[in-house]
Amino acid sequence: MHVLRTVRALDLPDWRIFSGAVYQGVWNNATGRPVGYGIKDYDIGYFDPDTSWDAEDVFIKRVAAAFDPPFRDLVEVRNQARVHLWFRDRFGEDYEALTGTDEALARFVAPAFAVGVRLEKDDAISVAAPFGLEDMFDMVLRPNPRREPAKGWTRAVESARARWPELTVIEPERA
Repeated sequence: MHVLRTVRALDLPDWRIFSGAVYQGVWNNATGRPVGYGIKDYDIGYFDPDTSWDAEDVFIKRVAAAFDPPFRDLVEVRNQARVHLWFRDRFGEDYEALTGTDEALARFVAPAFAVGVRLEKDDAISVAAPFGLEDMFDMVLRPNPRREPAKGWTRAVESARARWPELTVIEPERA
């Protein structure tokens, strides 16, 4: 909630907290682990049509300045309008340009990872989950059905299993 309240106050355009900051908290609750167990970072996506590095850097610095340690070192902010510019170099896969933050969720490695939340001005939490919430709450990892299995699938599974061995993993079908 601290991260949600702080980011809401910054009024970033089309923002969500997603991925591990969401599903890992659910898995910790389901398995009786401490609240922050296994959470490596808090991924914040926002959408600004200015795809320059300078524009993104302004947002990164603004968000970092809003947090004290240890959160300052755990919050990672990325403009979703820029992901297509660096994705291939980092992950070895093509990535079509996005038109909004929620659209990114449909491209995540697994449906359980594809959940984003935002704290609205009225204190409601809005949820975006293009594949639903079942896999996240059932602790199931399966490949995203809308794309080829991610090149990082095995690494993602191994990392998650090391922290939550209770996971059920459904491996991708091989052609």
